[in-house]
Formats: sequence, C-alpha cells, structure tokens
Amino acid sequence: MSDERRWLDRPLESGAAAGFGVYLHVPFCHHRCGYCDFATEAVGGLGDDDRDALMRRYVAALRTDLAAQAATRAWPRVTSVFVGGGTPTLLPPDLLAEVVGAVGVELDLAPDVEVTVECNPETAEPATFAALAAAGADRVSLGAQSFDAGVLATLERRHRPERTAAAVAAARDAGVGRVSLDLIYGTPGEDRAAWLGSLAAVVGLGVDHVSAYALGVHANTPLGRAVAAGTVPAPDDDVQRERYDEAREVLSAAGFVQYEVANFARGDAERSRHNVLYWRHGDYLGVGVGAHAHRDGRRWWTTRSTDRYLAAHAPGASAPRDRDGRIPDLTGEEVLDDDARALERLLLGLRLREGLHPVDVPPLDAAAVEGAVAAGLVTAACGRLQATEAGWFLLDDAVGRLRGTGAVVAGGAG
Repeated sequence: MSDERRWLDRPLESGAAAGFGVYLHVPFCHHRCGYCDFATEAVGGLGDDDRDALMRRYVAALRTDLAAQAATRAWPRVTSVFVGGGTPTLLPPDLLAEVVGAVGVELDLAPDVEVTVECNPETAEPATFAALAAAGADRVSLGAQSFDAGVLATLERRHRPERTAAAVAAARDAGVGRVSLDLIYGTPGEDRAAWLGSLAAVVGLGVDHVSAYALGVHANTPLGRAVAAGTVPAPDDDVQRERYDEAREVLSAAGFVQYEVANFARGDAERSRHNVLYWRHGDYLGVGVGAHAHRDGRRWWTTRSTDRYLAAHAPGASAPRDRDGRIPDLTGEEVLDDDARALERLLLGLRLREGLHPVDVPPLDAAAVEGAVAAGLVTAACGRLQATEAGWFLLDDAVGRLRGTGAVVAGGAG
C-alpha cells in the first residue's frame, strides 16, 4: 500500500476503542410528523388487536433477521446497542423488553455495554421504563423537541410540555441510569423566548445529556412540500445560528460540555457511546426496516417497506440470504471508494470536539489547511485538526476548504 493510502489501513483514531454497535429499528408511530423523513409506519388508526398483532409480527421478524445475520460471521463484541425508530416505546412493555434483550441472545455483549432506547413523551409510562430497566437498558433518549406548546403543534408532536418532565421522573424512578433529551430549534414561528424557555426547562430537569438539532427540511416530507409551495416559511439560517449559540451558552453555564456539534453531556461518562462510534467511522450492524450498517468501508441498508420486510420473514418464508445473512431483495449496499471514505472521515472526525489526527485522512494540501485556518473554521495545532466554534456551525464549508474544493458537502449543526 502506498504511503498516500496508509490511512485506509487503520480505523479512525480511537475507532477501534469506540467498539462495535448494533442498531435495531422499530418503525411504528401513532402519527408521522410533518418534518420526519425516517422509515416509520403510522399505526394510530389501527384497532388495539390489529396493532398488537402487527407489532408482534414485526418483533418476531426482527429477531429472525438478527439471528440470521449474527450467525453468518464472527462479529466483534458489542459495546453499544441502540433501539430507535419510529417510537420504540409504542411497543407493549413485554415486546419492548424482548427487543432490548435480543442482541444479547445472538451476540457477545461487553460487560459494560451501553443500551439506549428512544422514547417519546406521549408513550413513556412507568411500566415502560420498568420493563426497560429490567431488560438492561441503561439509557433513554426522550424526544422532547420543545417545551413550547405552539412549537410542538407546528412540529405535529402530540405530547404536552409537561409530559416530558413526567417521563424524566418516571425513568429515574424506574432506575434507568441516564436520561437524554432531544431538542429541535429553528422551527417556523419559534421566537427567542420559546427557545430559551425550552433550554431552561431542560436545565431544570437535571438530565445527563442533551442533543440540540437545527430543524431540517426534507423534500419528501409534508413540511418540505409546504416550504416548497410557500405556505410555510423556510427556517432562517441566521435565526438558527442564534439559537445554536444560545443553546451552547445556556447549556455550558449549566455544566454541560459540548463534545460534538449538536451534543452536550455532563461528563465523559454521559456521552452517547453509540453515536460516538458513528462519528469515529466505526463499524455497526443495523437490523430492521430502514436500518443501516457499516463495516470496513462497506455500507448496506434494508428496505423502508414494513410490508415487504414482514412478508420476507413470515413463518415458513424461505427467502435466500447472502453470505452476510441478508436477503438481497430487501437490501442495498455501497462500497465507499477512497475519496468517499476520506470525505466521511473528515466530516465525522471534525464533528467531535477532539477532532482528528492528520494520519487518519489522506495528506491534506498545506495551502488548503492554511486557508481553512485563516477563515476561522479549523485549528491545526499540537498535531490535531479541530473545528472551531464557527467551523462547527459551518462544517460543510470547513470540509470543502480542507479538501481544496470549496465544495459544500453535507454537514452543519444538525
């Protein structure tokens, strides 16, 4: 291997130490919010019996799929499990516990494995958290999004602000070790008072971790179509920058450390180990509708169709599987070339406060680095490349300058 490509022969710095993760996707929601572009299935219109039957079929399919993929090769020891959606807590407690425990049945878990489950305040009941704690979940991520009733209505979230506080208390009472809250800023109609009120509410709840994301507009969503039609204003970049700076100021004053573009933790132990694995370009297995996986520069994903997924895993179904245990008709994949891997390593590594070491990426042009430094987007000192506070918000520009292209790539504070 040439010197120019030796960076491909090792994981991103600390990537191996970041471990190996498993992501399980539960697609069900009461209602699909207008801004959401995740693989979700609205089941609010189903009767109780039909909904329960559908969920039990899905959990059985998920477990069958996980077992088949786990059996095909020697996977590393699992250091983090993340159950996302959708709304995993829409599952009955016994099914949710079954999903949480499924990885430990099929794969080897590290003694200190981190197990995170996403929760929506509207479905976060004491029995749910009791089941999670008993099944080994030590972290919940609550999708609060806002503590302002008007903003929640615009986002089509169906919980009241006080439901989030009740969910935090219920999680604590059940013995769940760590509680994280997700917030969205820059929603049309959100004013400064509403945003500061949400931040104050988060601080007052004493949670361990906060994720704050700028509202994204996706063309294939109701919100995206409304913005395109001019019936809803697009998020204002300048306003989102103000909200971002306010979040950093308020949360820092409250003792949170910003360890990644959009994530704040009260200490290193409260960081999301699973998400850090993503940002370090690590490897992970994804199982379920719409789930993604990555190993050694190869990425694959599963169909977003719940119906197709269930049909392929129905009792008696015998769909052929490939050498990785996947059903080819339900999956797609890509093998990243050197240029794509280099781009991802820069983009992901710079998301973290500690940045990355230059040996983890192809040799960078000295003039390009100097230009990014002069623009105030990165620092290059003590052998490390790190984004500045301005560079974090303008991460696409920072990476484009470092690559000497000036091209805008996916990134930013979201």
